[in-house]
Amino acid sequence: MMVIKISTMIKHFTGLFFFIITSFQVFSQTSVITDSLKVTDTIEKEPVLTIKPVNSEFQELEIYKLKPAIDIPLTAVGTGLSLLGFSQIYSKDASSEEEILALRKSDINSFDRWAADEYSEKASDQSDMFFYGSMPLPLLLLLDKDIRQDALKIGFLYIEALSITGVFYTGSNYFVNRYRPLAYNPNVPMDERRSGGSTNSFIGGHPALVATSVFFMAKVYADYHPESKFKWVLYTAASAATFATAYLRLKGGKHFPSDLITGVTIGTLSGILVPQFHKNKLIKNDRVKLAPFHNGSSSGLSFAYRL
Repeated sequence: MMVIKISTMIKHFTGLFFFIITSFQVFSQTSVITDSLKVTDTIEKEPVLTIKPVNSEFQELEIYKLKPAIDIPLTAVGTGLSLLGFSQIYSKDASSEEEILALRKSDINSFDRWAADEYSEKASDQSDMFFYGSMPLPLLLLLDKDIRQDALKIGFLYIEALSITGVFYTGSNYFVNRYRPLAYNPNVPMDERRSGGSTNSFIGGHPALVATSVFFMAKVYADYHPESKFKWVLYTAASAATFATAYLRLKGGKHFPSDLITGVTIGTLSGILVPQFHKNKLIKNDRVKLAPFHNGSSSGLSFAYRL
């Protein structure tokens, strides 16, 4: 049963990676075809300098810039280590019954101790719904025509963010064998308390990966539409989804509060900072913005000043 569970989980994650990459690629190709149909004549023009108000619509040449020499190896290694890590942390040897019975709640730090009394299979199942449901959510970004033009780039950044979170999650659970709260609970079936996966408490992987997905989505939308108030709706929804996942993992007896706080922090930072580190370096001034632009057959620099 354990071998089947491990192979199924790896299959799910591998499938999600390829699904995300393929989906972003399809939308990217569709965008290119659509753009080519709109262009009837190509006229070469000299680069021009245009001055427009900040609130007017203009498309920057690039919101994000990739560095293939760094990003490709980083993402490939991170993805590989994550998938390898999943196979390792879910194939740990089971604990003996004597080891489980020797566990004492009094040995748990006071901040986390109360969580050892929590256990709900329903809450655990509901947390899985958030976990698997959040993974493809950034595909909704492709409904935006500006973001859709950079579909492959956005897809690559998303995989990079997931791989970084995955390395932290699998690495910490591999090197830190912390028993889950349910292992201390006498009301939980002994087989579940003894399972190898019962030592995968640190860090909270479900909320970490959910946070990566939803905050990545909010961050990318905000970068493409900095003036839009809808970005705050996305950030609020991201916070709610992350909190709900963490709460359900706590009620399910899967993680201590410190596990969840650490996981949420890592996932949120990964989802936000990966896009942030790849943003084009513009003039850092709230009132002045200078950026390259491309509009049809002309290109140049766009200068914006907030009145």
